[in-house]
Amino acid sequence: MADFELVMPKMGESIAEATIIKWSKNEGDAIGADETVLEIATDKVDSEVPSPKGGILKKLLFKEGDVVAVGAVIAIIAMEGSAAAPTAPAPKAETTTEVKAAVVEVEKTIAVAANTASNSGGDRFYSPLVLNIAKEENISMSELETIPGTGNEGRVTKRDILAYVQNRSTTPATNAAAPVVELAKPVAPAQPSTPAVHQAPKVTLMPGDEIVEMDRMRKLIADHMVMSKHVSPHVTSFVEADVTNMVKWREKAKKVYEKREGEKITFTPMFVECVVKAIKDFPMINIAVDGQNIVKRKNINVGMAAALPSGNLIVPVIKNADNMNLVGLTKTVNDLANRARANKLSPDDIQGGTFTLTNVGGFGNVMGTPIINQPQVAIMATGSIKKKPAVMETEMGDVIAIRHMMFLSLSYDHRVVDGSLGGSFLKRVADYMEAWDVNREI
Repeated sequence: MADFELVMPKMGESIAEATIIKWSKNEGDAIGADETVLEIATDKVDSEVPSPKGGILKKLLFKEGDVVAVGAVIAIIAMEGSAAAPTAPAPKAETTTEVKAAVVEVEKTIAVAANTASNSGGDRFYSPLVLNIAKEENISMSELETIPGTGNEGRVTKRDILAYVQNRSTTPATNAAAPVVELAKPVAPAQPSTPAVHQAPKVTLMPGDEIVEMDRMRKLIADHMVMSKHVSPHVTSFVEADVTNMVKWREKAKKVYEKREGEKITFTPMFVECVVKAIKDFPMINIAVDGQNIVKRKNINVGMAAALPSGNLIVPVIKNADNMNLVGLTKTVNDLANRARANKLSPDDIQGGTFTLTNVGGFGNVMGTPIINQPQVAIMATGSIKKKPAVMETEMGDVIAIRHMMFLSLSYDHRVVDGSLGGSFLKRVADYMEAWDVNREI
């Protein structure tokens, strides 16, 4: 085949679409193999998309700002050595044979929903994500047309449809079956279409106020956080850990390690090691929920929340953390943190997480109640380490000593993780921290 179809790549778990930020090449430009053609963005990460083949960029099928389904053809490249490409109408986007079965299923769902929309006579654009949510919540296209949109040109965003679903579930009339139209008529004047309690409060501007528009990543993070709270009933447990041995060991080992390896050792890989041990003891923390099914993860992939220079957060993932020793964990943590700060993470670096660790202590906070990183079911926060007087049991009796103490907090999905499991897991993490061998070799 003389032409090569460049498709929207799969960017991570549960991601069905991406936004084209910028085309790096124009029609007619020469492209080398592995040369960047465009930049895209999802709610996880920004990324460059290279071309696997060299040639001439024959046709761009989407504009900057367009939201495109994973697996859809986004550009046509006339491969090197092929005849000059004649001018022709834009080719129809097709799924290539390289697209995985999961992507095919996503596109089938999108195609069915899009066909329903066109048959209903509507001309309003809906993103694949919104259409998928509508399908899962049994929202018809005629009903979807009535949802107010806050996006560009009145587009329905993920936040819009999730808010509608929440309001819909609390309105008795929407719970009825087909005869709902007849049943609703007598009470329609007494029922508001949207309960005011679920509406975002109107903001009144005051003298001196400044309006700052959210950047794209902040908007996506906001949507993701609202979605997580909507999906999972959150419960948070707390425990205080004596990490004196960890502090003493690190003080002794950090200079030796830095001289030998040329990099610093932080508390993060030490915390990750303790978390991994506890997950092995309580594997039902390392799961995901798929409808009415529980997915037990074989791999232990620990996400570590990292702050970006912009103030936004991103969660790179330590893959197969249970197969690494402390040196391996340290090198992986440092590499991911450095590339996150330099905005050099690849899509693979931020996908596949099964459990997340976030360090609120880095901001001087003693504890926090983190929001679950879907589709995971638990996230643990480590607070700042403080010197405090603590009671210690000794052979000679109880004594009060100055110890390094830290609060741990675990937010978990109460659909599948009850208080016994969540609390026991968190206490086990603390136990491993307190049992750290101060004479351990590195």
